[in-house]
Amino acid sequence: RALQAAAIVPFQAVRGSAANSAPTVGLLGSGGRGSYDAGLLVRHTPARVVALCDLFDDRLDRARKSIPVPDARTYKNYQDLLASDVDAVLIATPVFLHPEHFEAAVKAGKHIYIEKPAGLDVAGCKRVIRAADSADRKLNIAFGFQQRYGPGYRKARQLVESGGIGGIRLAHAHFIKGVFTGDEKPALPPATYEEKIRQWHVWRETFGDIIVETYCHSIDVLNWFLGGRPERAFGTGGRTVEQRGDILDHCDVTFTYRDSVQAVLTGAQLTPRFYRNVHEQFYGSQGVLETAREYWTHHRDRNDAVTEREPQDITINGLQEFVKRIQDGQPDNTGVRGAESTLTAILGRMAIDLRREVTWEEMMRS
Repeated sequence: RALQAAAIVPFQAVRGSAANSAPTVGLLGSGGRGSYDAGLLVRHTPARVVALCDLFDDRLDRARKSIPVPDARTYKNYQDLLASDVDAVLIATPVFLHPEHFEAAVKAGKHIYIEKPAGLDVAGCKRVIRAADSADRKLNIAFGFQQRYGPGYRKARQLVESGGIGGIRLAHAHFIKGVFTGDEKPALPPATYEEKIRQWHVWRETFGDIIVETYCHSIDVLNWFLGGRPERAFGTGGRTVEQRGDILDHCDVTFTYRDSVQAVLTGAQLTPRFYRNVHEQFYGSQGVLETAREYWTHHRDRNDAVTEREPQDITINGLQEFVKRIQDGQPDNTGVRGAESTLTAILGRMAIDLRREVTWEEMMRS
């Protein structure tokens, strides 16, 4: 099938037409998240979405209408999209295909915006790292870790770097939300490749589990603010409500970073659907920071806290910077960083599975 085999695509020179003009973009994976990202590209950047790729006609039809790009070319085979004349690709395929599609896009000489995570296992992340390291330095490569591009997050990170809250002593990350309606039914293991793609979000072998696919956002922020990846992790998790597939619906993981600084991740899908609480907290010797997609708060004293709201969805900021870097000829390559944050999530998953502390080195050997 079109998405199964790794592509061997001849390397093409990066097209200079994207510089100082409207880059053309092909969407690889035209489901919900891919269509959302592509819609933001169309509405908030000069980029033009000119091609869509997916295995399924119904998704291609919905994407044409929702983005909207009624005149976009359509492909069933991602190799054909990569062989076309688009300047960039937006990759939003199931997690287990990310390493394959990322590597093929690098070989095709495309600028790349790829949704997180880098992959679902150590081998896949190493494949992404190798591909990112091999990429032409003219390529702009960005991961969908949107917090990195949020103005509030950047101001908060600058405050940490300047010593504004003193040394960080402890960090917390919460990713709590409700996803269940009560009508969910157990899913049978997929019998065909089509079922595997349709059900990718409920099976660990295609999804990577909730900590890797979703809570990796919070983990990326922890790595960013704490200045690198952790040394080890200890965790627990389980299934309280989830009946579909084999993924967990909650977890608690403690990551230990350098200088024995610990960060606690609490993630759960168990609340009523109306409730959502997603934020990070950094406790310093002289102040406290709270960061989120919608705001950031600096606690300066007992009754002295300043909050600033984000003016827009920070995904827009990430996509705008992606396009601007292409136009300005100032590429960035975040491939290794994105893989390292994904590997941190895999470290947490491994600690949950083994019910003991796991070091970074043990995880990387697994």
